[in-house]
Amino acid sequence: MKHLQQFSFILLLCSILVAHSITSQAQQATGNISGTITTADNHPAEGVTISIQPTDRSAVADNNGHFELNGLNAGTYTLFITLIGHQDVSQTVTVTAGQTSNVSFSLTLKDRELNEVVVLGNKSMFKTNRISSSLRLQTPIQQLPQNIQVVTSKLIYNQQIFDMLEGVTRNVSGATRREHWDNYANITMRGSSVAAFRNGMNVSTTWGPLTEDMSMVERIEFVKGPAGFMLSNGDPAGFYNVVTKKPSGRSKGEVSMSLGSFDFYRTSADLDGKLSKDGKLLYRLNIMGQLKGAHRDYDFNNRYSIVPVLKYLIDEKTSVTLEYTHQFAEVNVIGSNYLFSKKGYADLPRDFTTAEARLAPTKMNDKSVLAIFEHKFNDRWKFTAQAAYFNYQQRGASLWPWGFQAGNDSLMQRGMSIWDIEGISKMGQAYLNGEVQTGSVGHKILAGIDLSNKDYYHDWNQGAALGTVFNIYAPVYGTATAPVFDRSKNIRERGVRYYNGYKGMYVQDELSFFNNMVRLTLAGRFTSLTTGNAYSGDYNSTRFTPRVGVSISLDKNTALYALNDQSFMENFGADWQGKSFDPIVGNNMELGIKKDWLNGKWNSTVAVYQITRKNVLTADLEHPNPAGGYFNRQTGEQTTKGLEVDIKGQLFRGLDVVVNYAFTEAKVTEDSKPENIGTQVAGSSRHIQNTWLNYRVETGALAGVGISLGYQYQAKRSPWFVFDGSNNSLPDYFRLDAGLSYQKGKMGFNLFVNNLLDEYLYSGGPYADYFYWQAEAGINARFSVNYRF
Repeated sequence: MKHLQQFSFILLLCSILVAHSITSQAQQATGNISGTITTADNHPAEGVTISIQPTDRSAVADNNGHFELNGLNAGTYTLFITLIGHQDVSQTVTVTAGQTSNVSFSLTLKDRELNEVVVLGNKSMFKTNRISSSLRLQTPIQQLPQNIQVVTSKLIYNQQIFDMLEGVTRNVSGATRREHWDNYANITMRGSSVAAFRNGMNVSTTWGPLTEDMSMVERIEFVKGPAGFMLSNGDPAGFYNVVTKKPSGRSKGEVSMSLGSFDFYRTSADLDGKLSKDGKLLYRLNIMGQLKGAHRDYDFNNRYSIVPVLKYLIDEKTSVTLEYTHQFAEVNVIGSNYLFSKKGYADLPRDFTTAEARLAPTKMNDKSVLAIFEHKFNDRWKFTAQAAYFNYQQRGASLWPWGFQAGNDSLMQRGMSIWDIEGISKMGQAYLNGEVQTGSVGHKILAGIDLSNKDYYHDWNQGAALGTVFNIYAPVYGTATAPVFDRSKNIRERGVRYYNGYKGMYVQDELSFFNNMVRLTLAGRFTSLTTGNAYSGDYNSTRFTPRVGVSISLDKNTALYALNDQSFMENFGADWQGKSFDPIVGNNMELGIKKDWLNGKWNSTVAVYQITRKNVLTADLEHPNPAGGYFNRQTGEQTTKGLEVDIKGQLFRGLDVVVNYAFTEAKVTEDSKPENIGTQVAGSSRHIQNTWLNYRVETGALAGVGISLGYQYQAKRSPWFVFDGSNNSLPDYFRLDAGLSYQKGKMGFNLFVNNLLDEYLYSGGPYADYFYWQAEAGINARFSVNYRF
C-alpha cells in the first residue's frame, strides 16, 4: 500500500501539470486543422502519421482516417504524410485564429513498390491495430479471434529498452521474464514459458539464440494462447514474435548514443535508403556497440551487432529480401549473477558475487541469414516463402556452488564447469494468402508448409572446484585459480547432442458473413515431430490439431470473440533412465471482447481463458544429474485459468498510456506424486499489474518535453525452479520507473531512471538445501541522445 500511495501522489502531481498545460493552451488565440486521409484502395488510412512543420507536432489518423491538430498559432504550415508503399504527400495549410482549416488527402501507390513492404510503424503512438505480415494473417487485430498485443517501436524507445532482457514484458498483461543466463530471454505467460519467434519463425532452443538487441527490432508481437495460423508447434500459452527492421524505400537515418550507471556506454546507427537510382534496390543497416558493467563487481555484458538488409523489387508484384544478423556478446562467467544462501532469500547484499576478477569471459557468437521471397499474383492473392539459417557458438564456463559445508551456513564451495555450445538451426516456410467470395460469404485463405531442424551440441562435462571454501558473509577475492578445460577435441566429440525438428502443413479459412460482421475461422494442422538426444535416441510423433474461432462485430469499434485451439510440441531431453518424454499436448478455450475508444485513439482487450497442458516437465528432485542439477520428469497435467485486461493508446491529447492486469491461476492437476496436486505452477504469478504513462507537451514554451512514469507489480509469486506450495514462495514485487524526454526538431534527449524507490528486488527459488536468487540493481539511470536525418 505504501508504494501505491507514493505512486498516487506522483500521479496527482502529473495531473496538475497536465491540467495547467491544457489551461495555458486554451488561453492562447489559436486555430485548428482537421482532415481525412484515404489509401489507394479508397479505405480510411487508419494509423497513418501526419507531421506538421515548422513545429515538432504530429497526429495519428483514427479508424476513419480522420485527424486533428488543435491549438496552432495563426500562420502557414506544411503537412507531411507518409505511408509505406505509397507516395509521400505534402500540403501547405493556412491557420486562422479561432477557425478550423479542413483538408483531405488521397494516397497513391508507388510504381515499383509492393503494397506491403515492411511493418506499418506508428511512430507516434503506443497502440496499433495492425500486425506484421510475418504473422501471416490479413485481418486487423480488433477482428481476430485471438488476444494479440503489440509493443511498438515508439514504446520501446520511450522506455529505453535495449534488449529483450529489459522491461518489454511490462507492456503485456501477465507476461514476466523468468530465470536467464544473460544471453536469452525466458518469458512466462499464462503459466508457462513461451516460444521465441523471429520474423514468424520459431527460433527457440534449449539455450539460445542470443536475445535480440533492440537496435534491430521494429516491434514485438505477443500472441496469447495456441496459434494455429503459425503452425501448432508452440507452447499452448503462446509466443512472442520479434519483427526486425526492413528497408522502407525512404532515405533516412538515426544515430543514438547512451551512457548510464555502472559504466554503461552504447552507440547505435540505423541507415535506411536506396542503392539504385531506379529505386529497385533498397537497403537497411543497423549497427550497435555496447560496454555494460553491473551493480556486482567483476560483472559485465559487452555486445555488438551488425544487421544489413537488402531488398530487391523485381517488379511491382515481386520482391526478394536478404537479411544477415551478427550478434556478439562477452559476459563474465555464466551464473555470476546469482546469489546463494541456506538462510533464505535476500540474505546477502544485492551487489554480492561469487565471481572473480580474472575469470576468462564467456563469448557468444550468433549469426543468421534470412531470405524472403514475396509475390503478389493480384490484389487478392499473395505467395511468401522464407528460409533461415542460424549458427550459434558459445565458448565459456558456468559458476554454480557444489554445496555448503556440513553444519555451516557460511562456507560454500564454488564449482566451475565448462559450457561450450555449437548450434545449427535451419527453418523454411512457404504459405499462400488469398481472398475469394462465394455468394454473400467472404473467405480469407491461409495455407502452407513449415519445416524446422535444430541440431545442438553442449559440453558441460568438465568441472572443478574454484578455490577453497568461500565464506559468503566475509568473502575474500583474488586467491582462487580458475580450472583449465580440455578443448583439444571438437565439441561434437566431447559434447552431448540435442536435436529436434518438425514438418507441418496447415490450412485455414476465415469466413465472413453479414458484410463482415461475423467471422468464423476453421483450420487444421498436421505436424510430425522428430527429437532426441544421446541418451534416448530418435523418436517420432504425429498429430492433427484443429482450430475454431469466431469473432462478432457489435459495431465498428467493438468485437466479441471465442477460440478453441490446440497445440503439439516436443518435450526435449530424457529422464534419469534415459527415456524420452511424450510430446506436450495443450488445449485452450478462450472468450474475449475488444473495443476501440474515441474512434481508435485507444483500445482495450478483456479475455478469459483455460489452458490444459499434458506431459509437462518439472525437476525430478529424487534423481540428481551427475553433470549438475536434476533430471526432469513428466508431471502429468497442468491447468491454467485466467483473466487478462490490456489498455493501450492515447487517452487524451498528449497522454499515452499502457495499463494491463492479469489474474493467473496455474495449478498442477495430475501428478505421479499426489502431494503436488493443487500446488501453484513454478514460475507463475497470481496477480500482475503494470501501468505506464507518458505525457508530451505539444505547444507553448515546453513543447517537445515528455514525462514518463510507470510501475510493475506482482503478487503471489511462485519460485522459478520448483514449488511445493510451502512458505518458500517469493514476496510481492513493486518497481517504479520514470523518464524525462525532450524532442526538438531532429534531436531527441531521454533520461530514464529505473527502480526509483531503490527497492531490493529479486526472483529465485529453493534449490537442494539452499536458496538461489537474482537481485536487480538499485536506483540507476541512463541518458540517451539521438539524431534523426
